[in-house]
Amino acid sequence: MDAETAARVSILRPEQAGSRATLDREERVVKDGILRMGSLVEAQIREAVRSVAERDLETADAVVAADARINEAQREIADTIVSTIATQSPVARDLRFLIGLDHVAFELERIGDHASSIAKQARRLVEESPLPQTAVLVQMGRLAADQVRGIVSALIDIDDRIAREVAGRDDEIDHLYRTTFADIIDLMRTDPQTVERGTRLILAAHWVERIGDRVTNIAEDVVYLATGRIEDLNP
Repeated sequence: MDAETAARVSILRPEQAGSRATLDREERVVKDGILRMGSLVEAQIREAVRSVAERDLETADAVVAADARINEAQREIADTIVSTIATQSPVARDLRFLIGLDHVAFELERIGDHASSIAKQARRLVEESPLPQTAVLVQMGRLAADQVRGIVSALIDIDDRIAREVAGRDDEIDHLYRTTFADIIDLMRTDPQTVERGTRLILAAHWVERIGDRVTNIAEDVVYLATGRIEDLNP
């Protein structure tokens, strides 16, 4: 319990203090759920990109199958938030916090969908030899997974400075995406036999790039939770 919460609890009547403790407990449950969901999503990104790079059908299938776990985690978090709002009637900072976490869970669920989409491209590339640009996809995936880890940490600590820093890393992913997109298009123009593989790789890279955008959305949520201000971190 932070100092602000402790100060509030100290001046509450016994029944109010009990309600405050219940609300704090429910908020911790939601935060723990977000932390577990973030860890799962991070692993999904790493495995999805690896399945493309290594032409690993088993890993790709596992990533697609695991998306259901992420969806279920998001539903559980949403249910807990709705129940908490209905039974505890949070106001001001607490209500803002719960609504913010609900949006974060939604964004993490969408990131899980993107990881699954990457793995589905891997399924279609299993029998194909890799293109040189696959190495760039791996680099993008590593950056995106690190972003997810960083933004979940920023969220748990409600640290807007770290959130801004993590959001800023999206520029590097965008740059890599634009570069590899242009390189693959040039390759397909000169070698028609690479069109199928190139298209699949571009799609996989696109989904990684979208993950970076989703992380930026979460960073904006963290800034709002920390400061009460709505800011566009991806102008």
